[in-house]
Order: sequence, then C-alpha cells, then structure tokens
Amino acid sequence: MTYNDPTIFLEYAVDVADACRARGIAAVLVTAGYVTDPARRELYSHVDAANVDLKAFTDRFYHRVSAARLQPVLDTLVHLRHETDVWFEVTTLLIPGHNDSDAEIDAECTWIAEHLGPDVPLHFTAFHPDHKMRDVPPTPPATLTRARRIALHAGLRFVYTGNVHDADGGRTPCPGCGAAVVERDWYVINGYRLTDDGRCTGCGTALPGRFDGPVGRWGARRLPVSLAPAGR
Repeated sequence: MTYNDPTIFLEYAVDVADACRARGIAAVLVTAGYVTDPARRELYSHVDAANVDLKAFTDRFYHRVSAARLQPVLDTLVHLRHETDVWFEVTTLLIPGHNDSDAEIDAECTWIAEHLGPDVPLHFTAFHPDHKMRDVPPTPPATLTRARRIALHAGLRFVYTGNVHDADGGRTPCPGCGAAVVERDWYVINGYRLTDDGRCTGCGTALPGRFDGPVGRWGARRLPVSLAPAGR
C-alpha cells in the first residue's frame, strides 16, 4: 500500500492487510510515519513490513515543507523497532539546499544507529523537480554517495542509494565475509547470493531481513520474469 499514505485510510488498510495475511500474502506499507500513537499501534499490528519516509531530520523542514512535525515520525520508527516484529526500512529523499547538509545527514544517521540499530536499512534517494518544487535542481549523484559515506561512518551497515545508477550504492555486503550477496542496478537485480532463509551462500552468515526464496529475476519494470516468489 503506497502513494496515498495508508494512515489516511487506516481502517481499509487493516482490512486489506488481514485479507492478504489470510491468503499467505505479506502486507507491506510505504508511509510517512506521521500518525498518532493509538492509530500507529492499531495499524502496525496488522502488517508485515514497512518503508518509512524520514523526510528530513529537522523540525524546521517538517514544519515549512511538509506542514508536519519530526517527532511523531521518530516515535513511529522507535515503536516499529522496539515494540513490533514488523520488518522496516527508512528512506530519505535528499533535496538540494533543504536537507542535504553533512551535519543534518550525520545527525540522522547517528540517531538511527543509536535508537534503531545498525542493521535497519537506510535508503538515500535522488530528488527531481516536480509539482510544487520545480525551482529546486535534481539531486547530484555525488550527494547520495556523500550521504552513504556518512551513514557508513556512523556505523550503519546497510545503506543504499536510489533513483540513480550506482553499483556500490545498490550492493548488499555480507557482514561475515564481505562478499556482495545482492547486486542491484536501479530496479534490476544482477546478482543474488543468498539461501532461501537469507544466509550468505559463501560463508553461511545470516543477514537481517525477511526472506521468501527462491528469488525470481526482477527487471526495470519491477515484475518478476518467473513465477517464483520474490525475496523482500
């Protein structure tokens, strides 16, 4: 469930998630994470995974650009990490001049490492001008590379770049032997070296995540070529 945030149709999202689970289908949300505590607890008790957009790491950005506040989003992330078994990942869209300074990126990554742990995947994605923000230039790929370097230095182990072609930024390393266990190019998976239960085929180290192998081949249209279940 995505594009329209599932929190705005919470009751329907819960019904859909329950119907999916009854058929053995995982229920996954893409959300801004901006929700009150009672609604948060209700929604996430019915789903299996979520990608939370952490739009920036200052209340100033949230107030001026998103007409919201930062703290409720941080509360959602902490709730997911410490009070649920939902697999979740974090995405930050880096917007030139708005949320892409070294200081803000470092503050975000340090907070994630301290409050969520080093294994929560973090995605930095590229902005492109559209809708009400056409006066801002696209995000240079170098900005994503810089942000990823800051995140790795802060101790995060699974940091990715998105909306760009970047082999390094799309690679998942094995924490045991360092081999690339997943290699991606945008939406294309070029290499997959994990067992069905998420272990490195080289050294046997278990990677954090939810796995449902075997994995089919995924291409630019985001559809599997085979009918094999896709890994998450």
